[in-house]
Amino acid sequence: MKGLKEWLPYLVIIIVVVLIRTFIVTPVRVKGDSMVPTLENKEILLLQKWDQSYQRFDIVVVKYQNTKLVKRVVGLPSDHVAYQKGKLYINDHEVKEDFDHGKTDDFKLEELGYDTIPEGYYFVMGDNRTNSTDSRMIGLVSEKEMLGTTGFVLFPFQKFGKAK
Repeated sequence: MKGLKEWLPYLVIIIVVVLIRTFIVTPVRVKGDSMVPTLENKEILLLQKWDQSYQRFDIVVVKYQNTKLVKRVVGLPSDHVAYQKGKLYINDHEVKEDFDHGKTDDFKLEELGYDTIPEGYYFVMGDNRTNSTDSRMIGLVSEKEMLGTTGFVLFPFQKFGKAK
């Protein structure tokens, strides 16, 4: 009984840490250059697992095959997405993007076989549009494949804080 009392505080700490990492927040590493210039390869971000209300331009983590992709939400359910001459059109209205994403080739949602994004799905893209595996290649992303939002840089320390 005495041994259990000595180990109980450590056991409680371990359980709390596991619960926090499983349900609330966990670190995630950016792999590759698909989010440059917003995020760099190997940066460590804080994934907010509780945040399941995705808005346009949120940075999210997507489970794809056996990896985690960091992307930006561009299209929401019921949206029609198109890029023409580097400009984003949602439901035939131009939408200004307030982040640098380089050159975006022309694209229409119909190329994926949809007129509009179905309920429970999202269209995601990397900010480095010429070097990003995103919805243009992998298709729409199911809400079940989205692990949460991110955008808070933990490492490197000189970029600590909200991603810009």
